[in-house]
Amino acid sequence: MNIKVDITEQTEDYAKLEIAGEIDAYTAPVLREKTEPLSKQDNMKVVADLSEVSYMDSTGIGVFVGLFKGIKANGGHLQLIGLSDRLKRLFDITGLADIMDINPEVKGGME
Repeated sequence: MNIKVDITEQTEDYAKLEIAGEIDAYTAPVLREKTEPLSKQDNMKVVADLSEVSYMDSTGIGVFVGLFKGIKANGGHLQLIGLSDRLKRLFDITGLADIMDINPEVKGGME
């Protein structure tokens, strides 16, 4: 049970998150607590780097769906980058890859 969520860059309309560790029922509340304020800001562009996430279950998917919906409702944009093949597959299987901006190849995120 470990997760690390850092906001490595932040302006009034942009934030970059670096997330490391496991995202499951035990750690998802930590991720939700750190990301929820970002989803409530108008026109926020958020890049979440998941390249150091070693495991994610459906609880983690739920956190990202909530974050995506909140950001989109406030006119913003969420991009997930650096996903491993396993994480990308989770988003593919659930159909979320079709509606969310996911780019496993990108390491730096959008500008």
